[in-house]
Amino acid sequence: TVFSNAALNLGEQMVERKIDLIYGGGSVGLMGLISRTVFNGGCHVIGVIPRALMPQEISGETVGEVRVVDDMHERKAEMARQADAFIALPGGY
Repeated sequence: TVFSNAALNLGEQMVERKIDLIYGGGSVGLMGLISRTVFNGGCHVIGVIPRALMPQEISGETVGEVRVVDDMHERKAEMARQADAFIALPGGY
């Protein structure tokens, strides 16, 4: 899809610029594509995921470092602490 192609391009651009990734920790969807692209390109990947979402958002192998937190508030706070910038993508693709 056009969204998948854009996600792959974003991941490639991050690798080219040596930008690490802090993200929600899921292995599916657009962020799964980006996380694998960034990780396979040699950049550091940190996924932050609430324990309750692990069964829904992690399917198969994870990449990089996975930090499990108690809830969405803690997830957002940890991601904000670690990040220098934010990019939002559509979900469900």
